[in-house]
Amino acid sequence: MQDNTEIERLRPRLFGLAYRMLGSRLEAEDVVQEAFLRWHQAGPEEIRSAEAWLVTVLSRLCLDRLRAMQAERQRYVGPWLPEPLLSVEQSPAHTSELASDLSMALLVVLQRLSAEERVGFLMHDVFDCGYSDVAIALGKSEAACRQLVHRARQRVRQDKPRFEVSSVAHSQLVARYVQAVQERDADRIAELLAQDAVFVSDGGGKTWAALRPVVGADRIARMEVGVLAKLPQNFALELLEVNGQAGMIGRVDDRIHAVTSFATNGLRILSIMRVLNPDKLSDCEQTRQPPTG
Repeated sequence: MQDNTEIERLRPRLFGLAYRMLGSRLEAEDVVQEAFLRWHQAGPEEIRSAEAWLVTVLSRLCLDRLRAMQAERQRYVGPWLPEPLLSVEQSPAHTSELASDLSMALLVVLQRLSAEERVGFLMHDVFDCGYSDVAIALGKSEAACRQLVHRARQRVRQDKPRFEVSSVAHSQLVARYVQAVQERDADRIAELLAQDAVFVSDGGGKTWAALRPVVGADRIARMEVGVLAKLPQNFALELLEVNGQAGMIGRVDDRIHAVTSFATNGLRILSIMRVLNPDKLSDCEQTRQPPTG
């Protein structure tokens, strides 16, 4: 069995897998800790590869959580968005994990998959697990897992944004949007949005949020300006990295009021995803460093 130092180096990778599956930092941390506890309780003869064993156990735990969360998601008020990540430890392993695709746009696509499709797709296509490991995690035959992953892969390719955008272009576009919102300039806001842009907000029924997506540049621009007029005078906007990309946070005093992610094609903003649910923001950790680019 590997020593604890070597095993701990797997923690960022395991967290990345769990977070992609569950869409919650706290839930991901919980299942990673549970996987480590089980590893320590297992006998050395049970484990040939610590990483493969931990990934399989973690995937099973996530699958159980996802199944348990299905009823809760059905009762959720309004759109559901993943819990945002505003900071990551500055170790090379964590930095590398954040550099991989943890964007809110991809996480939203993953949430549209069934629990088994999400687990199988992430294990095989993102974390390079063999179908034998996927079969163990899902309790299915390898042939069934191949079909399941194939279906999931097709859905992700269909729904995932097709544009490869540099971080610089994305950051510059988001910075211009933040400035336009700060200045309450509806015309400039609309100019930065694609005509069929979509705005989705997650309030969880605990704060004001649009219960349905808002579609169209002009409608989104008017809404942004209208909402700002109702917020306290000490409300402030800040450009910050959200899930590894330039994003925007709104703050009242030192309390985070909203976290916004963007999907862009480098020229226009295609979608805006705003988390307002206080339960998803209460434990957010922030860094005050500006986004790269």
